[in-house]
Amino acid sequence: MRLVVFVLNQKEKLEALLTEFARDGISGATILHSTGMARVLTNYDGDDIPFIGSIRTLLNPERSKSHTILLVIKDDQLGIVVESIEKVVGNICNEDTGIIFSIPVDFVKGLPNHGI
Repeated sequence: MRLVVFVLNQKEKLEALLTEFARDGISGATILHSTGMARVLTNYDGDDIPFIGSIRTLLNPERSKSHTILLVIKDDQLGIVVESIEKVVGNICNEDTGIIFSIPVDFVKGLPNHGI
């Protein structure tokens, strides 16, 4: 089993992504509203952090919030999840799409009908 964490920067694509997951047999996602550290620091007015000005110029000010999506999946579903994500948001390596990672899960209880 794996825990997949995907931070979706383009939050307007959330519904399309969840629909794609459902089409591909992926269910049970938990969605959290989130904000990245760099986004928070762009609103910080302190002079003691010298890189703040450069961060402000790099970030899209219209995208201040993200969605963090959590999925517990079978190991063999990881490729399907990544493919679903990239089908909706494009190449995850492109700017302002998000970040995805997975970590092994050695215990799960309470996921009925998932065969995990």
